[in-house]
Amino acid sequence: MTDEGAGPLAGLRVVELGAVGPGPHAAMILADLGADVVRIDRPGGSQLGRPDASDPMLRGRRRVDADLKTVEGLEILRKLITQADVLLEGYRPGVAERLGVGPDDLLAINPRLVYARATGWGQTGAMASRAGHDMNYMSLIGALHALGPADECPPPPLNLIGDYGGGSMLLLAGVLAASWNVARTGKGQVVDAAMVDGVTLLSQKIWSWLAQDLWTDARAANFIDGGSPWYRTYRCGDGKFMAVCAIEPQFYADLLTGLELDAADLPPQRDPASFPVLAETFEKAFATRTRDEWAAVFEQLDACTTPVLSWTEAAQNRYLLDRETIVVRNGVPQSGVAPRFSRTPGRVPAPMQAPIPVDDVLASWTA
Repeated sequence: MTDEGAGPLAGLRVVELGAVGPGPHAAMILADLGADVVRIDRPGGSQLGRPDASDPMLRGRRRVDADLKTVEGLEILRKLITQADVLLEGYRPGVAERLGVGPDDLLAINPRLVYARATGWGQTGAMASRAGHDMNYMSLIGALHALGPADECPPPPLNLIGDYGGGSMLLLAGVLAASWNVARTGKGQVVDAAMVDGVTLLSQKIWSWLAQDLWTDARAANFIDGGSPWYRTYRCGDGKFMAVCAIEPQFYADLLTGLELDAADLPPQRDPASFPVLAETFEKAFATRTRDEWAAVFEQLDACTTPVLSWTEAAQNRYLLDRETIVVRNGVPQSGVAPRFSRTPGRVPAPMQAPIPVDDVLASWTA
């Protein structure tokens, strides 16, 4: 029987092979939702350094040190696999197999195991062995081409889309789907979660609009890519920005109200020929006040218009703190737990622990 206060994934046993990128992010979310996640790190660290307990991405784990290039390290992992439900692995294709910890090796030990693999280009195909980063996956499928002003280079969109939106979230979906299948069939399997696949899935609506001739394959020429004056950012009088997303007529009407503009004095909202005039009008209006002054105005209106906050400002935002979208633990701002559950809520776990003996983990898993 699981503890209803421990999160919806209480009882799920996860082994995470230490890496960077989507794997640790997915492991964090699993731990937030109640899974018992044990991270295996190589003793002494690597070129990326030792895991840092102050890193909120690593929260909620117990940690075991094991060098998988040694007989002793392999034995530690194999012991854990006998009791685990899920393995998270983020090596390049073929690396786990060369170490002797590939799917065939570990599923032979535990046929119920969900072996979840996160890579950039996937386990198969001509690009599988190639290195890559977030922008590479976005660039190849068209998503990067669609970002930014028409007359400038596409901007680096952090690594939120490829690594995490397209990577860890796809990995999580695979883990949960395969775990459901294990519950029904008793058989584990391999989850191949490729970031390039995930970004393509995230882009599905754009593919739909292209198929319906509702999207122009040019940058800043569509209604949600900066092409329309009522879906873009505007510089305020203090150099900071407001985000305007007043697509629907009722929200557009409130935008005009907040800017103290009369629709009768302006061209139609949806006429592309009028976009330059509307954009210039909005630019001049926003330039007359500071961002925070505009934020106070639009806080009273349903105009889909919000201030563009920095990371530091977001960590101090009263709405985000009250809802616990952002939480502060040991002085470190970090994401709260999501999604939220009415009966089995997750929780923000403690920072990752110092390394412990594998026997301690096994004792708790067999108790």
